[in-house]
Amino acid sequence: MADADLPGRTAPGLPLPDQVALVLQGGGALGAYQVGVFEALDAARIEIDWVAGISIGAVNAAIIAGNPCGRRLERLHAFWDRMTAALPALGVFDGLYGRELLHEAAAATVAMFGVPGFFRPRFPSPWFALPGSADALSFYDSAPLADTLDELIDWDLLNEGPMRFSVGAVELESGNFRYFDNRVDRIDVRHVMASGALPPGLPPIEIDGRLWWDGGLVSNTPLGHVVEHQEGDMLVFQIDLFPAAAERPQTILDVVAREKEIRYSSRTRQISDELIRRRQEHQQISRLLGKLPAEMADDPDVAALRARVRESSLSLVQLIYRANTWERGSRDYEFSQRTMRDHIAAGRAAIAETMTRSGLIARNIYDGSTAAFDLTHP
Repeated sequence: MADADLPGRTAPGLPLPDQVALVLQGGGALGAYQVGVFEALDAARIEIDWVAGISIGAVNAAIIAGNPCGRRLERLHAFWDRMTAALPALGVFDGLYGRELLHEAAAATVAMFGVPGFFRPRFPSPWFALPGSADALSFYDSAPLADTLDELIDWDLLNEGPMRFSVGAVELESGNFRYFDNRVDRIDVRHVMASGALPPGLPPIEIDGRLWWDGGLVSNTPLGHVVEHQEGDMLVFQIDLFPAAAERPQTILDVVAREKEIRYSSRTRQISDELIRRRQEHQQISRLLGKLPAEMADDPDVAALRARVRESSLSLVQLIYRANTWERGSRDYEFSQRTMRDHIAAGRAAIAETMTRSGLIARNIYDGSTAAFDLTHP
Protein backbone atom coordinates (compact mmCIF):
# COMPACT_ATOMS: atom_id res chain seq x y z
CA MET A 1 0.00 0.00 0.00
CA ALA A 2 1.56 3.27 -1.13
CA ASP A 3 1.55 6.41 1.04
CA ALA A 4 -1.17 7.91 -1.15
CA ASP A 5 -3.35 4.92 -0.33
CA LEU A 6 -3.04 5.10 3.46
CA PRO A 7 -6.33 4.90 5.34
CA GLY A 8 -8.08 8.24 5.71
CA ARG A 9 -9.42 7.50 9.20
CA THR A 10 -7.18 6.99 12.17
CA ALA A 11 -7.48 6.25 15.86
CA PRO A 12 -4.65 7.03 18.30
CA GLY A 13 -1.85 4.64 17.32
CA LEU A 14 -3.90 2.77 14.72
CA PRO A 15 -4.86 3.57 11.12
CA LEU A 16 -8.39 2.52 10.18
CA PRO A 17 -9.01 0.89 6.78
CA ASP A 18 -12.17 1.12 4.67
CA GLN A 19 -14.26 -0.91 7.10
CA VAL A 20 -14.01 -1.73 10.81
CA ALA A 21 -16.18 -4.62 12.02
CA LEU A 22 -17.01 -5.88 15.49
CA VAL A 23 -17.83 -9.60 15.59
CA LEU A 24 -19.46 -10.84 18.80
CA GLN A 25 -19.64 -14.51 19.78
CA GLY A 26 -22.36 -16.11 21.91
CA GLY A 27 -21.78 -17.00 25.55
CA GLY A 28 -24.64 -15.88 27.79
CA ALA A 29 -23.49 -14.06 30.90
CA LEU A 30 -19.96 -13.86 29.50
CA GLY A 31 -21.31 -11.24 27.06
CA ALA A 32 -20.44 -8.58 29.65
CA TYR A 33 -16.83 -9.01 28.47
CA GLN A 34 -17.93 -7.60 25.10
CA VAL A 35 -19.22 -4.48 26.86
CA GLY A 36 -15.74 -3.83 28.25
CA VAL A 37 -14.19 -4.34 24.83
CA PHE A 38 -16.62 -1.94 23.17
CA GLU A 39 -16.13 0.59 25.96
CA ALA A 40 -12.37 0.55 25.38
CA LEU A 41 -12.72 0.72 21.58
CA ASP A 42 -15.01 3.72 21.98
CA ALA A 43 -12.51 5.40 24.31
CA ALA A 44 -9.78 4.74 21.71
CA ARG A 45 -11.96 6.47 19.08
CA ILE A 46 -12.13 3.36 16.89
CA GLU A 47 -15.29 3.81 14.82
CA ILE A 48 -17.30 0.67 14.08
CA ASP A 49 -18.93 0.37 10.64
CA TRP A 50 -20.41 -3.10 11.00
CA VAL A 51 -21.46 -5.07 14.08
CA ALA A 52 -22.44 -8.73 13.84
CA GLY A 53 -23.38 -11.16 16.57
CA ILE A 54 -24.63 -14.57 17.60
CA SER A 55 -26.77 -15.23 20.70
CA ILE A 56 -25.80 -12.77 23.49
CA GLY A 57 -23.48 -11.19 20.92
CA ALA A 58 -26.58 -10.44 18.85
CA VAL A 59 -28.15 -8.66 21.83
CA ASN A 60 -25.07 -6.51 22.43
CA ALA A 61 -24.79 -5.85 18.71
CA ALA A 62 -28.41 -4.71 18.49
CA ILE A 63 -27.98 -2.30 21.40
CA ILE A 64 -24.88 -0.83 19.74
CA ALA A 65 -26.45 -0.48 16.28
CA GLY A 66 -29.81 0.62 17.63
CA ASN A 67 -28.58 3.67 19.53
CA PRO A 68 -26.79 6.90 18.58
CA CYS A 69 -23.08 7.16 19.40
CA GLY A 70 -23.59 9.07 22.62
CA ARG A 71 -26.02 6.53 24.09
CA ARG A 72 -24.52 3.16 23.12
CA LEU A 73 -22.49 2.63 26.27
CA GLU A 74 -25.26 3.96 28.48
CA ARG A 75 -27.74 1.48 27.00
CA LEU A 76 -25.28 -1.43 27.13
CA HIS A 77 -24.68 -0.81 30.81
CA ALA A 78 -28.42 -0.36 31.41
CA PHE A 79 -29.05 -3.79 29.89
CA TRP A 80 -26.37 -5.53 31.93
CA ASP A 81 -27.28 -3.74 35.14
CA ARG A 82 -30.82 -5.05 34.67
CA MET A 83 -29.60 -8.58 33.96
CA THR A 84 -27.64 -8.68 37.23
CA ALA A 85 -29.90 -6.60 39.49
CA ALA A 86 -31.29 -9.66 41.29
CA LEU A 87 -27.79 -10.88 42.28
CA PRO A 88 -25.91 -8.02 43.98
CA ALA A 89 -22.13 -7.80 44.15
CA LEU A 90 -21.52 -9.65 47.42
CA GLY A 91 -17.97 -9.13 48.66
CA VAL A 92 -18.21 -11.39 51.69
CA PHE A 93 -16.25 -14.23 50.11
CA ASP A 94 -12.88 -13.75 48.47
CA GLY A 95 -10.17 -16.12 47.35
CA LEU A 96 -10.55 -19.11 45.04
CA TYR A 97 -13.00 -21.16 47.07
CA GLY A 98 -15.05 -18.21 48.23
CA ARG A 99 -15.52 -16.91 44.70
CA GLU A 100 -16.31 -20.38 43.41
CA LEU A 101 -18.97 -20.80 46.10
CA LEU A 102 -20.61 -17.49 45.20
CA HIS A 103 -20.31 -18.27 41.50
CA GLU A 104 -22.11 -21.60 41.77
CA ALA A 105 -24.74 -20.22 44.16
CA ALA A 106 -25.52 -17.37 41.74
CA ALA A 107 -25.78 -19.78 38.81
CA ALA A 108 -28.09 -22.06 40.81
CA THR A 109 -30.30 -19.06 41.61
CA VAL A 110 -30.56 -18.23 37.91
CA ALA A 111 -31.38 -21.83 37.03
CA MET A 112 -34.17 -21.83 39.61
CA PHE A 113 -35.67 -18.36 39.20
CA GLY A 114 -34.44 -17.05 35.84
CA VAL A 115 -33.14 -13.53 35.10
CA PRO A 116 -35.51 -10.54 35.47
CA GLY A 117 -35.92 -8.81 32.12
CA PHE A 118 -34.53 -11.82 30.27
CA PHE A 119 -36.21 -15.17 30.98
CA ARG A 120 -38.38 -16.83 33.63
CA PRO A 121 -39.13 -20.48 34.42
CA ARG A 122 -42.18 -22.03 32.84
CA PHE A 123 -44.88 -23.20 35.18
CA PRO A 124 -45.91 -25.88 34.81
CA SER A 125 -42.76 -27.53 33.52
CA PRO A 126 -42.59 -28.44 29.80
CA TRP A 127 -42.71 -32.08 30.93
CA PHE A 128 -46.39 -31.52 31.69
CA ALA A 129 -47.25 -29.24 28.76
CA LEU A 130 -49.39 -30.20 25.79
CA PRO A 131 -47.15 -31.67 23.04
CA GLY A 132 -46.67 -29.20 20.20
CA SER A 133 -47.53 -26.18 22.35
CA ALA A 134 -45.06 -23.36 22.95
CA ASP A 135 -44.88 -24.32 26.63
CA ALA A 136 -43.63 -27.79 25.69
CA LEU A 137 -40.56 -26.54 23.78
CA SER A 138 -38.42 -24.91 26.48
CA PHE A 139 -37.79 -24.75 30.21
CA TYR A 140 -37.92 -20.94 30.28
CA ASP A 141 -40.05 -18.20 28.76
CA SER A 142 -38.01 -15.42 27.08
CA ALA A 143 -40.92 -12.97 26.66
CA PRO A 144 -39.38 -10.52 29.19
CA LEU A 145 -36.40 -10.05 26.86
CA ALA A 146 -38.65 -8.65 24.13
CA ASP A 147 -39.84 -5.88 26.44
CA THR A 148 -36.29 -5.11 27.56
CA LEU A 149 -34.93 -4.86 24.03
CA ASP A 150 -37.84 -2.79 22.76
CA GLU A 151 -37.15 -0.35 25.58
CA LEU A 152 -33.41 -0.06 24.93
CA ILE A 153 -33.24 -0.21 21.11
CA ASP A 154 -34.39 2.23 18.43
CA TRP A 155 -35.33 -0.23 15.69
CA ASP A 156 -35.73 2.49 13.06
CA LEU A 157 -32.16 3.65 13.72
CA LEU A 158 -30.89 0.08 13.65
CA ASN A 159 -32.48 -0.50 10.24
CA GLU A 160 -31.88 2.88 8.63
CA GLY A 161 -28.71 4.11 10.34
CA PRO A 162 -25.17 4.01 8.95
CA MET A 163 -24.01 0.94 10.88
CA ARG A 164 -24.44 -2.44 9.24
CA PHE A 165 -25.95 -5.10 11.51
CA SER A 166 -26.09 -8.89 11.14
CA VAL A 167 -27.23 -11.78 13.35
CA GLY A 168 -27.31 -15.52 12.72
CA ALA A 169 -30.00 -18.09 13.54
CA VAL A 170 -30.94 -21.70 12.67
CA GLU A 171 -34.29 -22.71 11.18
CA LEU A 172 -35.65 -25.44 13.42
CA GLU A 173 -37.24 -27.82 10.87
CA SER A 174 -34.69 -27.68 8.04
CA GLY A 175 -31.61 -27.12 10.21
CA ASN A 176 -30.53 -24.41 7.77
CA PHE A 177 -28.48 -21.50 9.08
CA ARG A 178 -28.95 -17.95 7.83
CA TYR A 179 -28.05 -14.37 8.64
CA PHE A 180 -30.55 -11.59 9.13
CA ASP A 181 -28.88 -8.42 7.86
CA ASN A 182 -30.22 -4.86 7.95
CA ARG A 183 -28.94 -4.32 4.40
CA VAL A 184 -31.42 -6.97 3.23
CA ASP A 185 -33.99 -7.55 5.98
CA ARG A 186 -36.15 -5.33 8.17
CA ILE A 187 -34.85 -6.23 11.64
CA ASP A 188 -37.01 -6.29 14.75
CA VAL A 189 -36.83 -7.86 18.19
CA ARG A 190 -37.71 -11.31 16.85
CA HIS A 191 -34.49 -11.62 14.84
CA VAL A 192 -32.30 -10.79 17.83
CA MET A 193 -34.22 -13.14 20.12
CA ALA A 194 -34.06 -15.91 17.50
CA SER A 195 -30.28 -15.64 17.41
CA GLY A 196 -30.20 -16.21 21.18
CA ALA A 197 -32.92 -18.87 21.50
CA LEU A 198 -30.69 -21.66 22.81
CA PRO A 199 -32.61 -24.92 23.36
CA PRO A 200 -33.80 -26.52 25.52
CA GLY A 201 -33.57 -23.53 27.85
CA LEU A 202 -35.14 -20.87 25.64
CA PRO A 203 -38.03 -21.26 23.18
CA PRO A 204 -37.74 -21.00 19.39
CA ILE A 205 -38.84 -17.68 17.90
CA GLU A 206 -41.33 -17.55 15.05
CA ILE A 207 -40.49 -15.33 12.08
CA ASP A 208 -42.78 -15.41 9.05
CA GLY A 209 -44.20 -18.81 9.93
CA ARG A 210 -40.85 -20.50 10.64
CA LEU A 211 -39.28 -21.32 14.01
CA TRP A 212 -35.69 -20.27 14.72
CA TRP A 213 -33.09 -21.31 17.29
CA ASP A 214 -29.74 -19.93 18.48
CA GLY A 215 -27.20 -19.53 15.69
CA GLY A 216 -24.50 -20.94 17.96
CA LEU A 217 -25.88 -24.42 17.28
CA VAL A 218 -24.18 -24.22 13.87
CA SER A 219 -21.60 -21.44 14.19
CA ASN A 220 -20.83 -19.33 17.22
CA THR A 221 -19.20 -16.56 15.22
CA PRO A 222 -20.54 -14.44 12.33
CA LEU A 223 -17.03 -13.85 10.99
CA GLY A 224 -17.67 -15.79 7.78
CA HIS A 225 -20.64 -13.63 6.86
CA VAL A 226 -18.72 -10.42 7.51
CA VAL A 227 -15.68 -11.44 5.48
CA GLU A 228 -17.79 -12.85 2.63
CA HIS A 229 -19.44 -9.44 2.19
CA GLN A 230 -16.32 -7.38 2.86
CA GLU A 231 -16.03 -4.18 0.85
CA GLY A 232 -12.49 -2.83 0.72
CA ASP A 233 -9.73 -3.37 3.27
CA MET A 234 -11.12 -4.44 6.64
CA LEU A 235 -10.11 -4.49 10.31
CA VAL A 236 -12.12 -6.98 12.38
CA PHE A 237 -12.26 -7.22 16.16
CA GLN A 238 -13.53 -10.74 16.89
CA ILE A 239 -14.67 -11.13 20.50
CA ASP A 240 -14.70 -14.80 21.52
CA LEU A 241 -16.12 -15.85 24.88
CA PHE A 242 -14.75 -19.39 24.97
CA PRO A 243 -11.05 -20.26 24.49
CA ALA A 244 -10.04 -23.12 22.24
CA ALA A 245 -7.04 -24.07 24.38
CA ALA A 246 -7.08 -24.67 28.14
CA GLU A 247 -5.49 -26.83 30.82
CA ARG A 248 -6.41 -30.47 31.36
CA PRO A 249 -9.57 -30.88 33.53
CA GLN A 250 -9.03 -31.94 37.14
CA THR A 251 -12.64 -32.33 38.35
CA ILE A 252 -16.05 -33.13 36.89
CA LEU A 253 -16.89 -29.41 37.03
CA ASP A 254 -13.77 -28.76 34.94
CA VAL A 255 -15.00 -31.35 32.45
CA VAL A 256 -18.34 -29.54 32.05
CA ALA A 257 -16.53 -26.24 31.53
CA ARG A 258 -14.04 -27.69 29.06
CA GLU A 259 -16.77 -29.40 27.02
CA LYS A 260 -18.50 -26.05 26.49
CA GLU A 261 -15.23 -24.36 25.55
CA ILE A 262 -14.48 -26.94 22.89
CA ARG A 263 -18.05 -27.04 21.60
CA TYR A 264 -18.35 -23.27 21.15
CA SER A 265 -14.76 -22.38 20.22
CA SER A 266 -13.75 -25.15 17.81
CA ARG A 267 -15.95 -23.97 14.96
CA THR A 268 -14.92 -20.39 15.60
CA ARG A 269 -11.26 -21.34 15.37
CA GLN A 270 -11.87 -23.48 12.28
CA ILE A 271 -13.70 -20.65 10.49
CA SER A 272 -11.05 -18.08 11.43
CA ASP A 273 -8.14 -20.27 10.40
CA GLU A 274 -9.75 -21.26 7.10
CA LEU A 275 -10.61 -17.66 6.16
CA ILE A 276 -7.10 -16.41 6.89
CA ARG A 277 -5.49 -19.36 5.06
CA ARG A 278 -7.66 -18.84 1.98
CA ARG A 279 -7.00 -15.10 1.93
CA GLN A 280 -3.27 -15.60 2.18
CA GLU A 281 -3.32 -18.20 -0.60
CA HIS A 282 -5.22 -15.79 -2.85
CA GLN A 283 -2.71 -13.04 -2.15
CA GLN A 284 0.13 -15.41 -3.09
CA ILE A 285 -1.63 -16.30 -6.34
CA SER A 286 -2.17 -12.60 -7.09
CA ARG A 287 1.53 -11.90 -6.60
CA LEU A 288 2.41 -14.80 -8.89
CA LEU A 289 0.01 -13.54 -11.58
CA GLY A 290 1.73 -10.18 -11.40
CA LYS A 291 4.99 -11.83 -12.44
CA LEU A 292 3.60 -13.31 -15.65
CA PRO A 293 4.80 -11.88 -19.01
CA ALA A 294 2.76 -8.91 -20.25
CA GLU A 295 1.55 -10.85 -23.30
CA MET A 296 -0.32 -13.25 -20.99
CA ALA A 297 -2.29 -10.51 -19.23
CA ASP A 298 -5.29 -10.85 -21.57
CA ASP A 299 -5.34 -14.63 -21.58
CA PRO A 300 -8.91 -15.68 -20.58
CA ASP A 301 -7.71 -18.20 -18.01
CA VAL A 302 -5.35 -15.69 -16.43
CA ALA A 303 -8.08 -13.05 -16.33
CA ALA A 304 -10.55 -15.49 -14.78
CA LEU A 305 -8.06 -16.58 -12.12
CA ARG A 306 -7.13 -12.97 -11.35
CA ALA A 307 -10.81 -12.09 -10.83
CA ARG A 308 -11.32 -15.13 -8.62
CA VAL A 309 -8.47 -14.33 -6.22
CA ARG A 310 -8.90 -10.54 -6.16
CA GLU A 311 -9.54 -9.73 -2.50
CA SER A 312 -8.94 -6.86 -0.14
CA SER A 313 -6.75 -7.13 2.93
CA LEU A 314 -8.02 -8.39 6.28
CA SER A 315 -6.59 -7.67 9.73
CA LEU A 316 -8.29 -9.96 12.25
CA VAL A 317 -7.78 -9.05 15.91
CA GLN A 318 -8.94 -11.88 18.15
CA LEU A 319 -9.90 -11.04 21.74
CA ILE A 320 -10.65 -14.19 23.72
CA TYR A 321 -12.11 -14.28 27.20
CA ARG A 322 -10.06 -16.60 29.40
CA ALA A 323 -11.99 -17.62 32.48
CA ASN A 324 -10.87 -17.22 36.06
CA THR A 325 -10.01 -20.39 37.97
CA TRP A 326 -13.23 -20.14 40.00
CA GLU A 327 -15.44 -20.01 36.88
CA ARG A 328 -16.79 -23.44 36.01
CA GLY A 329 -19.29 -24.88 33.55
CA SER A 330 -22.03 -22.57 34.78
CA ARG A 331 -20.16 -19.42 33.78
CA ASP A 332 -22.47 -18.73 30.83
CA TYR A 333 -25.55 -18.42 33.06
CA GLU A 334 -24.05 -16.83 36.17
CA PHE A 335 -25.58 -13.34 36.11
CA SER A 336 -24.25 -11.67 39.26
CA GLN A 337 -23.20 -8.02 39.47
CA ARG A 338 -19.76 -8.81 40.83
CA THR A 339 -18.93 -11.25 38.05
CA MET A 340 -20.38 -8.90 35.43
CA ARG A 341 -18.04 -6.13 36.62
CA ASP A 342 -15.10 -8.55 36.47
CA HIS A 343 -16.01 -9.46 32.89
CA ILE A 344 -16.35 -5.82 31.81
CA ALA A 345 -13.00 -4.99 33.38
CA ALA A 346 -11.40 -7.95 31.58
CA GLY A 347 -12.72 -6.65 28.25
CA ARG A 348 -11.28 -3.20 28.86
CA ALA A 349 -7.94 -4.73 29.87
CA ALA A 350 -7.82 -6.87 26.72
CA ILE A 351 -8.09 -3.81 24.47
CA ALA A 352 -5.54 -1.90 26.57
CA GLU A 353 -3.08 -4.77 26.23
CA THR A 354 -3.77 -5.12 22.51
CA MET A 355 -3.20 -1.41 21.88
CA THR A 356 0.24 -1.57 23.50
CA ARG A 357 1.23 -3.70 20.48
CA SER A 358 -0.96 -1.99 17.92
CA GLY A 359 2.09 -1.33 15.75
CA LEU A 360 1.85 -4.93 14.51
CA ILE A 361 -1.73 -4.37 13.38
CA ALA A 362 -0.90 -0.97 11.89
CA ARG A 363 1.94 -2.47 9.84
CA ASN A 364 -0.40 -5.13 8.46
CA ILE A 365 -2.97 -2.48 7.49
CA TYR A 366 -0.33 -0.28 5.82
CA ASP A 367 1.11 -3.27 3.94
CA GLY A 368 -2.32 -4.36 2.70
CA SER A 369 -1.71 -7.85 4.07
CA THR A 370 -3.97 -10.46 5.66
CA ALA A 371 -3.19 -11.81 9.11
CA ALA A 372 -4.75 -12.74 12.45
CA PHE A 373 -3.57 -11.36 15.78
CA ASP A 374 -4.11 -12.58 19.34
CA LEU A 375 -2.07 -10.04 21.26
CA THR A 376 -3.37 -10.88 24.72
CA HIS A 377 -2.29 -14.52 24.71
CA PRO A 378 0.29 -15.33 27.41
